[in-house]
Amino acid sequence: MADLFSPGVQVKEKDLTTTVRSEPTSIGGIVGVFEKGPIEQVVTIDSEATLIEVFGKPNNTNFQYWFSAASFLAYTNTLKCVRAETTGAVNARGFATANAAILVKNAEHYSDGDGITGPYNNGSADVGAFCARTAGEWGNALKVAICSSADEYGQNSVATLDGNVAVGATTINVQTGEGASFNENDIIWFVTGDGQKYKVSSISTDTLTIVRYPAVNSTGLTEAAVDTTAIHRRWEYFEQFDVAPGTSTHVTNKGVNTGDELHLLVIDSTGGITGVADEVLEKWTSLSKASDALTDDGAGNYYVDVLFTSSYYIYWMDHPTGGTDWGSTSDDATIGGVFDSVTGGPIASGFTSGVGGNVSPTEGQRQQAYNKAFSDPDIEDVNLLIAGPASVGNTGASTHGVFMIDLVEKRKDCVAFISPDNNDVVNVSRSYNQTRQVEDYFDALSSSSYVVFDSGYNKQYDKYNDVMRWVPLNGHIAGLCARTDHLEDAWWSPAGLNRGQIRSSVQLAYNPKQTERDTLYRARINPVVTFPGEGTMLWGDKTGLAKNSAFSRINVRRLFLVIEEAIALAARTVLFEFNDEFTRNDFKAMVDPYLRDIQSRRGIIDFLTVCDESNNTPQVIDNNEFRADFYIKPARSINFITLTFIATRTGVDFNEIVGRAG
Repeated sequence: MADLFSPGVQVKEKDLTTTVRSEPTSIGGIVGVFEKGPIEQVVTIDSEATLIEVFGKPNNTNFQYWFSAASFLAYTNTLKCVRAETTGAVNARGFATANAAILVKNAEHYSDGDGITGPYNNGSADVGAFCARTAGEWGNALKVAICSSADEYGQNSVATLDGNVAVGATTINVQTGEGASFNENDIIWFVTGDGQKYKVSSISTDTLTIVRYPAVNSTGLTEAAVDTTAIHRRWEYFEQFDVAPGTSTHVTNKGVNTGDELHLLVIDSTGGITGVADEVLEKWTSLSKASDALTDDGAGNYYVDVLFTSSYYIYWMDHPTGGTDWGSTSDDATIGGVFDSVTGGPIASGFTSGVGGNVSPTEGQRQQAYNKAFSDPDIEDVNLLIAGPASVGNTGASTHGVFMIDLVEKRKDCVAFISPDNNDVVNVSRSYNQTRQVEDYFDALSSSSYVVFDSGYNKQYDKYNDVMRWVPLNGHIAGLCARTDHLEDAWWSPAGLNRGQIRSSVQLAYNPKQTERDTLYRARINPVVTFPGEGTMLWGDKTGLAKNSAFSRINVRRLFLVIEEAIALAARTVLFEFNDEFTRNDFKAMVDPYLRDIQSRRGIIDFLTVCDESNNTPQVIDNNEFRADFYIKPARSINFITLTFIATRTGVDFNEIVGRAG
């Protein structure tokens, strides 16, 4: 409302109710090798079932990555998962040309390119008409079938018999030259007779080999047919659609009648995806070949665009060979040409040449994926970064651990979880050798409060392959932190009997004894132990910080991460305001209740907020800065318990001896 220039009443508001918002604290992040799924793209996974749907099942190559992710999801439901690129990974292709294979990493790569390869949405790849949506062998199960005209869909009385055929016959002859009217897998039946349908299994000039449709145990014709009997034919998938493709309303309204529509199916030809061969995965009715086509309700209907926005399984790469004017606008009256100018029949193609689900990445490829996904905290919010296996191929190299620590030290808003190398603990004959090797591995990693080290590997059952797998524990430890967030708060310790129970544990590769646990704890390593009758649990809550500090404990580090992120976001409300007493008091009134709330929830013993002239000096103000200092007394978890039992004489007064006994 504008200011008044004559008598009246004006109402204005000023919002002084701004508060500090609590941010999520249990978002996990991991980079792995998977059978399928987009490469170098963050996908948020909420369950093991979704992990399988997007990235496939575990195999002998990727199980350490896969189960690190699944282990985390056993405790919580938010994991940002990224598939790393692997050498030689390519997408399966349909209607493929003889040109080189292609890797389309993800939807952005398909549309925009990555600065080196792509984009591929312009038909420039010259590798065939379609490719699987993601790289890997899984795509070799795909098949695309297209019917692009009414005649391809079906024709009545398309041919006539040449000669009589008897009951039980498995071949029929049609009149000379009429064999070209049929396609393998067409469905046919005689104009006269009992209506039994047959599938054309093969064609030799004018001789059709047939089987009953739908398939039954009996074979051959169910009744005799006489010479010159007319034959109807239909596309093999005609029963999936109610009508034949024709001319869309959009094209008709422009005065063009060219048959721009097509039907398209994506099929699991081998059963490799659904477990059922020839299962229809996706179906589109009456898409258009016209690049400007619209549906009756105004939505885009160009088949290229519809596949990009709607298909889960395939990308369009180019128009199939044989089509005429596909991709032209609807003003072009010649649109709607057929695929195959010889037979005019519908087309189908199985996919081939997909590779990439059983190849390990290089360490560089793994780091590249972590960097692209998680290096910028302003783009990707994550709290718990899971390292997965310590090294590619279990080489014992510390390169990955060094990288993970560098990554979280730069972000300073999350914690990384790292396990020792497989060879340090799995099938190592003596526990003292395991202790030494685990200690040596982590001694090579720098001091940081943004990292958590654990002692080893856990044996888990792989129900998808019916085998036992040794899996690094870091996914579990990150999961315990997430579960602690749900049960209590981020500033509670994730260790111990109450919150530290490891799930799905069959056996530990290394179960350190007390003296070994002492050695590990002094070396910043959190033991994971199995106690008879009590289960397997995290038995330590140290960070990787070498010096004696409050930040050497997981709960304190995570407490400060929670406070820092929440207050930093709240501080954005004072950007571009005046640095005066009002703004400073307003800011303090916003954050102090938040800190008192954390104090009431046992995260803080006491705190002090300083935001006044003492730290916002004239020089600070002149520099356009704003400063607030927070003094926090964090709550400490109990790590060491001393229980002293004192025997006394029968007649002793306890009040007299308590002082002396202490």
